Amino acid sequence: MANVAELNKKLDDAVLAGKALEAFDELYAEDVVMQENSDAPFVGKAFNRNREIEFFSSIAEIHSAAVLSSASGDDISFSEWEMDLTFKNGYRAKLSQTAVRRWKNGQIVHERFYYSKG
Repeated sequence: MANVAELNKKLDDAVLAGKALEAFDELYAEDVVMQENSDAPFVGKAFNRNREIEFFSSIAEIHSAAVLSSASGDDISFSEWEMDLTFKNGYRAKLSQTAVRRWKNGQIVHERFYYSKG
């Protein structure tokens, strides 16, 4: 089994290559918990996969996306992202966020995104 750093890079690279859903299917546990900032968590792979589909379907154009930095430990990884997106409603946003991922048996069991809501 790959180590957490390799798995984290695999996921980040897949997102950058437009293959986020394929990576989601492979790398997320059935009982994954996903959370944004301090909002209530969302539980379950099927439910969170639908949320991912909704998000990516709302994007009209990706002007840029980059992983600025990443780090990993035994069962945790961090990826700092910057994205410049235009959504289908015409809104253009420059987003900065950090994804904190907790891993078990080669899959993400908890992912939390930290970003400014300003």
